[in-house]
Amino acid sequence: MSLPEGVLLSQGSPLLDALQRLARDARGVFFAGLPGTGKSLLIHQLAHLAHARGRDVHLLQWDIARPAFEASPAGRRYPRTQGITHGLIRIAVGRWARPALARWDVATPASALLIGETPFVGHRFIDLARPIADDAERLLAASTTRFVIPVPSVALRQHLESERARRAATPVHAREREDAPPDVLRGVWRELVEAATTLGIGGAAAVTSYEPAIYRAVYERLLAHRHAQALAVDERLPAAGVSAYAFRIPIVDLVPSDEEAARFVADAEREYGDPAALERAIAGWFKA
Repeated sequence: MSLPEGVLLSQGSPLLDALQRLARDARGVFFAGLPGTGKSLLIHQLAHLAHARGRDVHLLQWDIARPAFEASPAGRRYPRTQGITHGLIRIAVGRWARPALARWDVATPASALLIGETPFVGHRFIDLARPIADDAERLLAASTTRFVIPVPSVALRQHLESERARRAATPVHAREREDAPPDVLRGVWRELVEAATTLGIGGAAAVTSYEPAIYRAVYERLLAHRHAQALAVDERLPAAGVSAYAFRIPIVDLVPSDEEAARFVADAEREYGDPAALERAIAGWFKA
């Protein structure tokens, strides 16, 4: 049987089998992990597989939701610095996401699939990992919602980092300009190691470069209250001329309205008017 258009995976691939099961069975799939671990391409592949099964595909992605907050009149007070999103914007986007997911769950038929990207590091959508008594918890804690942790091998991670540098210089798609540049990738890895050390994950303090076991352990700890699965990835897809942001199928992005962006930025400002309190919240992103 031929694979759907847009699918780069090979027949018989364990990665293809895993994504096919998610495309068939899941109501929501959130790819959790650091930038530069292949999340965007896995989202792209899962979306095409799900669409081939006749499912409507909806996406929640950090780099689609975040710019709407930064472009709002309130958000323009908090611009990015050297490619890094301001902490108050990170808080606002996360606070918006939970009610947005709750509305999506009510408004869409059971056959629809929501695919999300949840970096977590530095307080990027970490709200979705935390158990909170609100209307979104039913969806986030459901057995049909899976949080998938792509764990690339060391060799694949090196390839992904080099591809990130190449795409930064010659992007295939305009959205690739929003991707975290290589120096930011190194910075968020250091944040992860600091989190692992604080969480008492063995061997973390001595780590200086990407280590799959440490990476996986941190994200599994973060997702203790979710149905999570680690996905070992060592398959290099033929994606040199393909952008993970160029879909050959119809998709619907979850994005905030102007009113929502303004409201959640204002809420974050009220709660974190003290810069030191904001800094503590961002630094403690991995704490329950």
